[in-house]
Amino acid sequence: MAEFKDNLLGEANRFLEVLEQVSRLAPLDKPVLIIGERGTGKELIANRLHYLSSRWQGPLISLNCAALNENLLDSELFGHEAGAFTGAQKRHPGRFERADGGTLFLDELATAPMLVQEKLLRVIEYGELERVGGSQPLQVNVRLVCATNADLPAMVKEGTFRADLLDRLAFDVVQLPPLRERQSDIMLMAEHFAIQMCRELRLPLFPGFTDRAKETLLHYAWPGNVRELKNVVERSVYRHGSSEHPLDEIVIDPFQRHPAEPPAPALPAASVTPDLPLKLREFQLQQEKALLQRS
Repeated sequence: MAEFKDNLLGEANRFLEVLEQVSRLAPLDKPVLIIGERGTGKELIANRLHYLSSRWQGPLISLNCAALNENLLDSELFGHEAGAFTGAQKRHPGRFERADGGTLFLDELATAPMLVQEKLLRVIEYGELERVGGSQPLQVNVRLVCATNADLPAMVKEGTFRADLLDRLAFDVVQLPPLRERQSDIMLMAEHFAIQMCRELRLPLFPGFTDRAKETLLHYAWPGNVRELKNVVERSVYRHGSSEHPLDEIVIDPFQRHPAEPPAPALPAASVTPDLPLKLREFQLQQEKALLQRS
């Protein structure tokens, strides 16, 4: 069993309501659908659902559906038999089999093709599946937790997502608020991430943020949400590299370079030739005079 590390931080009312909802859902053996923008902590919510449930001693298996094409996703989820396709030299248990007795978390569910959606529905309804290239149904006992940022009801209307699968998955929907709607949590998390980074850098303490840094953190839109906040704070602490003075420069864009130094003023025309030491200059004049006399 993996160690449970609950890194869900926050005091905003909307966030606390989500945690309360998750605590009520966790003991139920029902599918859960998590909706949230990238970086809002969907996988952390899935972890919390698992470890607060009666399945906490069982496996917690994760898979990002967007990372694989249709054939590979089919094989990775449901497994395959030896010889099922070119290169399949031995039987491969899928994620559902490996999650038996526990929880399977599927991220980016909206990218799953219709064939995979059909097989997911069968597992939810009957608790059974067939490996790719197999003919015998296998029974599995898995709780399914899925996450997406897509508008699944709109996809149902477009015909790109199965309505019956959405009905079965959406026993309840956990909607994670974006960080821009959790203003009171931004500095709380920023200080937490900064202290962690100081420990990693072996700095004696975190000296705090200046008012200018706080203003930058609070007024940025955070399209990448908590994940982006963590990266920005860690990068800024690393570049600051000191415990003596408060952190003032928040580095949001790692590709941004410091403004170039203004060019030095042009030298007057008479001074274009660099000055030479006096003795060397006299020697040069003597040589030029000697050449003129010879000519």
